[in-house]
Amino acid sequence: MTENTAAVTYASAGVDVEAGDRAVELMKDAIRATHSPAVVGGVGGFAGLYDASQLVKYRRPYLATSTDGVGTKVAIAQALDVHDTIGYDLVGMVVDDIVVCGAKPLFMTDYIATGKVVPERIADIVRGIAGACSVAGTALVGGETAEHPGLLAANEYDVAGAATGVVEADELLGPERVREGDVLIGMASSGIHSNGYSLVRKVINVAGWGLERQVDELGRTLGEELLEPTRVYTADCLDLAQTFPVNGPDGQTGTGIRGFSHVTGGGLAANLARVLPQGLEARVDRSSWQIPAIFSLIGSLGNVPLPDLERTLNLGVGMVAIVDPSVAEAAARRLNDRGVPAWVMGDVVAATEPDTDSPDYVQGAKGVNGGAVRLLRPVRIIIYCPLCSGRSRARGVPAPPSGAVGTPRACVCIPYEVLQRAYRSRCCSPYTHHLLSWWVSCQPARATRE
Repeated sequence: MTENTAAVTYASAGVDVEAGDRAVELMKDAIRATHSPAVVGGVGGFAGLYDASQLVKYRRPYLATSTDGVGTKVAIAQALDVHDTIGYDLVGMVVDDIVVCGAKPLFMTDYIATGKVVPERIADIVRGIAGACSVAGTALVGGETAEHPGLLAANEYDVAGAATGVVEADELLGPERVREGDVLIGMASSGIHSNGYSLVRKVINVAGWGLERQVDELGRTLGEELLEPTRVYTADCLDLAQTFPVNGPDGQTGTGIRGFSHVTGGGLAANLARVLPQGLEARVDRSSWQIPAIFSLIGSLGNVPLPDLERTLNLGVGMVAIVDPSVAEAAARRLNDRGVPAWVMGDVVAATEPDTDSPDYVQGAKGVNGGAVRLLRPVRIIIYCPLCSGRSRARGVPAPPSGAVGTPRACVCIPYEVLQRAYRSRCCSPYTHHLLSWWVSCQPARATRE
């Protein structure tokens, strides 16, 4: 047995305590910027402290909590060596789950595990988290950075977080508030957000596309599009709930907000079904919005079946508000005024005959045996045809919208029947024809549906 004469230290094992300290110094100011007077103490304590005395004004406060991560989107950030946006994805996944029930997220903590602490990289991640917390009006009261040499590569990391919020018990939003005749308001996503990246990464790897590839249909590189930060809806949802309160003057469910659905893993239908009561059915008009180009691109590159896309990605809808019909137009207008593209996308009706064999019908999702969701009408997608925009419009395709990505190329939203005509005539570029071919294969029975 050879005697070991070299001293084994924590640093030689791969953990650099001093690097962790430097990272904290670099992130302190960003963290403090999220603090309100309710935050007690500064950065670096064993526990983050929050003054809960403000809760005495609540008649019966319910605490709401949520935890989540970013998933494999971190692999995109690591490949591009861009780390100051992934924090928005983390915060969005956590606080926007809390606001669904009407709760205001009060404070959040984060956890970062990495193979090697690079102070600047860790600080960038936390600055992103702090920036998103400021957008949401949530205090970042603490966190942990753990160095895991041998478990993670030096450039690898994962992030997770948890938050706690509060809502008045008699203002709690949820399935019991939803009524027949209510209206669905869709809020646009900023992109893919933070779900489905295992599918996305598989598609681009199989296609042989690099993140540095410039994609005209996107107006930027593929990597830039995939790293687009998650839109954080919390402040906008809270504003909506305050402007159109759930309860009327008598303290009972009135003519305001009924609830929200955060569109994450599982897609639009499955997440919407979670916030509906048994006996009701949400009808979603797919033709009420344009599916952004990135989703069509992923579908066409990977020949991904449409039902699989809809169960995996948000397809352009990041949050849904369920509202009383009397305030639907005003609620959508208020969101648009706040910079969140929003539109009426459907309604709530009495449940009809279940169609469990159809991918357009979902009932009982994610362990919740609640209401149902039925997806109606053909999907409308954005098509870019750089070679023949004039001929496409001559065949009944509308002109590109002002300021659309890709203009002056043809950047248009095309109903399914027009896609079929274009596909048959091959009036498009090779890329667009490939996209049309994929879409036709997804929906062979929908040629005559309006």
